[in-house]
Amino acid sequence: MAYVIALAGKGGTGKTTIAALTIRYLKEKKHKPVLAVYADSNSCLNEALGVPVHATIGKLREESLATVRSGAERPGGMNMEQLFDYQVQQAIIEAKGFDLLVMGRPEGPGCYCAANNIIRKYTDKLSEKYPYVVIDNEAGMEHLSRRTTHQVNLMLIVSDPAQKGIATAKRINHLIDELALDIDRRVLIINKASDSEFAQLREGITGSNFEMVSFIPQDKNIFQFDLEGKPVFELSSDSVAVRSVFELLDSLKIPQ
Repeated sequence: MAYVIALAGKGGTGKTTIAALTIRYLKEKKHKPVLAVYADSNSCLNEALGVPVHATIGKLREESLATVRSGAERPGGMNMEQLFDYQVQQAIIEAKGFDLLVMGRPEGPGCYCAANNIIRKYTDKLSEKYPYVVIDNEAGMEHLSRRTTHQVNLMLIVSDPAQKGIATAKRINHLIDELALDIDRRVLIINKASDSEFAQLREGITGSNFEMVSFIPQDKNIFQFDLEGKPVFELSSDSVAVRSVFELLDSLKIPQ
């Protein structure tokens, strides 16, 4: 069974950047295949990783519903479940050292509950084939209340150096307990923080059951890469963010 790392936090904290660097860490340090799952309707993990998206779970669901409504013939006499299984396999984006599955957004009206349920189901199924799974969840806490995130070995809860971000991280931490989610370890990361900001904010994080509170310094290279449209996955190995994420994950002793 895969070792599962999930990321959570409010929007704008740099959660997807840390997810991309976590995938890079597993690829470079563990030398085993990684399944990356972007469980958000606003697909951008692929941009951080530098890979194109040719299909999403949301789009596949809409196409499957259209096939049912039209009564169109299904290839090979497959039933709808078999057809969708096949389509999901085709939707996996293969890259060097990792594969990527993207939830995306449904093209029609309605909520994202069905797409969330599908991404959970196929994350479970595909986890049996990969040593590591990294799930970059949507911003906020809906993925927790919908139980998209479950059976996680390591949860990285990401905040920016601001009280609102810390408050969201605390609420996420509380909701994990309230829903009795199966999450082994929880680490709070204060991202884009200076030493003084980290020290000040850390004082206010009391009485929580985070295993560790860490910080990733502001990295001007990330801003420059964003400006030029370059994937952060390709940051230099001596980049502050890369070194900090790698050091944090080293300290957590993720199993081989």
